[in-house]
Amino acid sequence: MEGNVKDSPYWPEGLAHHLSSPQPSLYGNLETSASRYPGKTALHYYGGTLSYAQLRQEVEALAGFLQCQCAVARGDRVALYMQNSPQYVIGYYAILRANAVVVPVNPMNTTAELRQIIEDCGAKVVLLGEELYENAQPLLGGAISHAIVARYSDYLADNTDLPLPVVLTETVPELDIYSEHSVAIAPNVVRWRAALAAAQQPSPYVASPEDLAVIPYTSGTTGAPKGCMHTNRSATHVVAASAQWCHVSPDSAILCAMPMFHVTGMQQCMNVAISLGSTMVVMTRWDSRCAALLIERYRVGLWIAISTMMVDFMSLPDLERFDLSSIERLAGGGAAMPNALAQRIEARLGVPYMEGYGLSETISATHINPPQRCKLQCLGIPIQDTESIVVDPITLEVLGPRETGEILISGPQVFTGYWGRPDATRDAFVEVSGIRYLRTGDLGYIDEDGYFFFVDRLKRMINVSGYKVWPAEVETLLFAHPAVQEACVVATTDARKGEAVKAFVVVRAGADVSAKQITEWAHEHMAAYKVPQIVEFVAGLPRTGSGKVQWRLLQERENASASVAS
Repeated sequence: MEGNVKDSPYWPEGLAHHLSSPQPSLYGNLETSASRYPGKTALHYYGGTLSYAQLRQEVEALAGFLQCQCAVARGDRVALYMQNSPQYVIGYYAILRANAVVVPVNPMNTTAELRQIIEDCGAKVVLLGEELYENAQPLLGGAISHAIVARYSDYLADNTDLPLPVVLTETVPELDIYSEHSVAIAPNVVRWRAALAAAQQPSPYVASPEDLAVIPYTSGTTGAPKGCMHTNRSATHVVAASAQWCHVSPDSAILCAMPMFHVTGMQQCMNVAISLGSTMVVMTRWDSRCAALLIERYRVGLWIAISTMMVDFMSLPDLERFDLSSIERLAGGGAAMPNALAQRIEARLGVPYMEGYGLSETISATHINPPQRCKLQCLGIPIQDTESIVVDPITLEVLGPRETGEILISGPQVFTGYWGRPDATRDAFVEVSGIRYLRTGDLGYIDEDGYFFFVDRLKRMINVSGYKVWPAEVETLLFAHPAVQEACVVATTDARKGEAVKAFVVVRAGADVSAKQITEWAHEHMAAYKVPQIVEFVAGLPRTGSGKVQWRLLQERENASASVAS
């Protein structure tokens, strides 16, 4: 079985296997939607609004400033270092309108991490949130030549009853010594409003489908982060395919709670909305109560949420009081959704949780569950024009149903390579039966219906006395324990077995359980070699900016502890 779109009998009804040509560029989507729906609300922001005509006008003004005052030329990389906000959307599309390349930067990154990305891609200009100015300041006049600083609260309504994140209510003291109308904060550093007020016209838009559009960086958990080069063609394919797959319409409101620097929030929320002329409901920081209020108030139809968000959301003590009936599609990925939680979600919201799969290297989705038949803890099936197979990671032999191997992907959304890393780019691809595939580094299998299932990362396997243990599988099993809210499994050293299983566990509020009780329960629900030998209770698990559990940090911590002990 080769796992392509024709293999599953559950392909979405009425959906073509081949995607007709999407817009030739991401910016072209905004141009079309703003022309078609000028007076329509493009985004809601804690009570503030911005129409499509206003959005396009501000994108044009900022693009002109980038070209005229910051000397941004075609193909230049421009860093976008912000949290979710109207300025993020404007900045993203202004960079594209300036015929330049967006480099999204995790707002959790420190000065050193920011420097690493800036210097790697050669971005000389950065658009950043006011709260991040201190991180960028040491790079000004060196790695960074120009900066435009945004205050998110500029786009708030005068009054709102919605709970606001702290970043919207506090100001940065060292920036307040300048007048709100002052152009310069420091040499070549200007306020957002001043840049827009300059009202400079950009040169004609000339980007092509093959031009670079976005360079998202990998998380860097296996070394220095690498920039994934995506063209307009690869990015717009995912946008158009996802919108069709999820049956999103121009009348839909989309909750933008996922961080937009990450390919999921960027593509499935922001770019899908703009491609259709839908309305974005933007959240700067996750807040479960605020999310419920926004869904109810703006009749949100599409919500992309990772499982950790849903754990928090479903834990709201008064969730029943909110009208959430507008939700037509609830989707996500990144980590498997526990069965018990998925059942609670569907019972409360009336829709299944639709899981999907993708990478920075594929600028979001390559696999999504068919809306009419979602399987739990499943990646789904390959989307339009996408081929995916499972192979033996050593021999590259194509494997059959239920055989675990490495997931490979070929499709229009696959990146052109890593920025400045020809060796890493070469190693990322392999040819099987004459087709060039991306190596995902993820282990999985295909079932008899053509659905793909994730097993674990290729390099994460635990070897217990010769038995292979996939931590993700053990974590999924542990989620079924009524006292376990979250779990992360790593390898620990064992004098007799070589390696053993250790679980870091976050206990549900109000639950009373011991490590011994969890271990005894595990013996009843999984093979003996998979049972955690050690259970350590923790208040929370370390996460990336996109919400994924940083298992490598816990593994490194465990390795360091074992080294000290020996």
